[in-house]
Amino acid sequence: MTTTEEAPLPDETLELAKTIRERLGTRSIVLVGLMGAGKSTVGKKLASLVELPFFDADHEIEKVSTMTIPELFEAYGEAEFRDLERRVIARMLEEGPIVLATGGGAYMNEQTRGAIASTGVSVWLKAELDVLMARVVRKQNRPLLKNSDPRSVMERLMSERYPVYGHADLTINSREEKKEIIAFEAMQAIAVHLDGQAHSHEINTNEDAG
Repeated sequence: MTTTEEAPLPDETLELAKTIRERLGTRSIVLVGLMGAGKSTVGKKLASLVELPFFDADHEIEKVSTMTIPELFEAYGEAEFRDLERRVIARMLEEGPIVLATGGGAYMNEQTRGAIASTGVSVWLKAELDVLMARVVRKQNRPLLKNSDPRSVMERLMSERYPVYGHADLTINSREEKKEIIAFEAMQAIAVHLDGQAHSHEINTNEDAG
């Protein structure tokens, strides 16, 4: 019986992954963005490349509540769901370093943004309207899109949420491209971001010592 092995990762990818893990420390990589932005698919690939555990916040919420996201919305309303979401994400960030994909509304919560800022690197997967609609139209588990005009709902969500998503540490263009390409672009951006933080810390330390 023959077995096939995955081709080894390019040296550049391996070096990037090593650098990211070393400089992250206990912090996590947190993906934010609207439904359909690719947080789960890109997140899984990114986690694989960086060699960190991947978690999906929505899946964790469903696990602890033993209910689906649509069921939670229907039974308790959005406000109660957001509070549960906040608590689950806060707990998961304490278990870092991980790669965490968050629900579309999670980053809108001020406390969640604060938790992410203090314990992680936030990456906004930003996508155009047509890309988002093409991805979500096939799925029935989107409570906020259960509407006669889901495109208008998505446009409203974009206008409300994109300015807030803009506070994320990094922005990556999520488009109709292989997830490997998007994940690698995220790796490059994260490495540069962490490198800048490291140099900033060194400068501040040297100034304090002087």
